[in-house]
Amino acid sequence: MKLYTAVIAGLLLAVSSTAAKAEDIVGIAAGNKDFSTLVTAVKAAGLVETLQGEGPFTVFAPTNAAFAKLPKATLEALLKDKKALTAVLTYHVVAGKVMAADVVKLKDGTKVKTVNGAEVKIGTKKGVKVNNSNVVKTDIEASNGVIHVIDTVLIPKAKK
Repeated sequence: MKLYTAVIAGLLLAVSSTAAKAEDIVGIAAGNKDFSTLVTAVKAAGLVETLQGEGPFTVFAPTNAAFAKLPKATLEALLKDKKALTAVLTYHVVAGKVMAADVVKLKDGTKVKTVNGAEVKIGTKKGVKVNNSNVVKTDIEASNGVIHVIDTVLIPKAKK
């Protein structure tokens, strides 16, 4: 009986400590097979520590299917070019924690500055869009921000 009680107590302690410590953005992405390409890209760009930082961050996270829409040569070139990859990935991040309830209050066409320095356009008619990408899932909360899932990789315009 004592062993049974100790096991139950141990399980309850493990569950409560896990629940108390929410995962960061990278941990959530790494734990979801639909983000494996994104996680590979974040690692290749050397952005893991940044996205594990205090934040808060709002990340528009493209799925593997979104990355699959890119021409294979484009994705391969990005993974080999750390500077270009970093520019693309930071174009998916906004400083602060912006929840879906905040976004729907925005005027359609509002421009928001990304960590990259460039702006994305938020569409609020017929669902929410970020540039030409549809937001397909919202408000995945992390300890250091929030993730919104998108169906297309955002590519910033080349700087002149």
